[in-house]
Amino acid sequence: MNKILRRVFNWKSLTGMILGGIGGYIYYIEVGCKSGSCPITSNPYLTLAWGLIIGWLLGDTFYKDPSKQKENKQQNT
Repeated sequence: MNKILRRVFNWKSLTGMILGGIGGYIYYIEVGCKSGSCPITSNPYLTLAWGLIIGWLLGDTFYKDPSKQKENKQQNT
């Protein structure tokens, strides 16, 4: 279980989540939806959540699992 949590929440994905959350909230403040008819951008919590998800996905794309790298090295030799 601990390995799964480390794989899902590594430092790159956590950094992406923090930056995405900040970006989502800034998007809400700067762009937002003044009329309230926009389902995502009219609510700061939803905009923050979308920022966190996008940040996590972008951060996770740059993560390389060290155990998989060891397996690939062993297979190539």
